[in-house]
Amino acid sequence: MPNVTIYTTASCYFCHVAKNLLRRKNIAFTEIDVSGDWGLRRDMMKLANGRHAVPQIFVGSTHVGGSHELQALESQGGLDRLLAA
Repeated sequence: MPNVTIYTTASCYFCHVAKNLLRRKNIAFTEIDVSGDWGLRRDMMKLANGRHAVPQIFVGSTHVGGSHELQALESQGGLDRLLAA
């Protein structure tokens, strides 16, 4: 199973929504909190094609996007397929 990485901030509602979805599915993930760390946020933005909002979610080297994209991927059955790859 590919590694799942989620870039977050502590006060981000959509970050909590995305993490809860991953937890409900028993998907282990690495959380990188970019709160107040512009170096980490710049790293995230490079990986996320300039997107600066959180969360930014990656499955392996695939950029899923944010919480809404993760929810859509899950509702279409794509998350399980991506994790199985």
